[in-house]
Amino acid sequence: MSNADTPAPTGADDADSITVYSDYVCPFCYLGRRSLAEYQETREEPLAVDWHPFDLRAGKRSPDGTIDHEVDDGKGDDYYAQARENVRRLQEQYDVEMAQEIATDVDSLPAQLVSVRVKETAPEAWPAFDDAVFAALWREGRDIGDREVLVDLASDVAGLDADVVDAALDDDDLRERVTGMFDAARQRGITGVPTFAFDGHAARGAVPPEQLERLVEGA
Repeated sequence: MSNADTPAPTGADDADSITVYSDYVCPFCYLGRRSLAEYQETREEPLAVDWHPFDLRAGKRSPDGTIDHEVDDGKGDDYYAQARENVRRLQEQYDVEMAQEIATDVDSLPAQLVSVRVKETAPEAWPAFDDAVFAALWREGRDIGDREVLVDLASDVAGLDADVVDAALDDDDLRERVTGMFDAARQRGITGVPTFAFDGHAARGAVPPEQLERLVEGA
């Protein structure tokens, strides 16, 4: 939730895109994407999103995909109360309606697996799918860890079929590779999301559009 500019992780960005580290279950990642969309609309030249997945549930995920709330991750009632307050403040700031402020029972790993598969095999469909996953969770309150929800999003929004979802969820090699992406993000110095990286610098948190403009354009 920090808004500080920090050195960008090594090898994280590209001259034609802004690198975004995020997890679908992070409300600040959703709000940060809304801010990024506002900034993108002001640009004459398009700015692509180079998305890198990040895992906020790793320490609390049970083998069956459920979230074990008994695991102590250092985030107690005070943390979540403050998080909800910050979400409400940013909702008002960015004029965004949300169905929920926190989604502690949702596991984003299935959505991230499918998103990586779509990004790699149908990159032209990925932006719509990515937006749809965020919207399904935060605007509609749907469980993005559910296969049927992901099938609906893939077919209704991105024009893809159920095979894409099933192939991603059943692919052990993809799961291992995505887990490696999570590890790589931490090794690059990513400690919280969203993190926006561009040309050697980064900003963490759902920062306002003008801060993203400064990050990218050096204004």
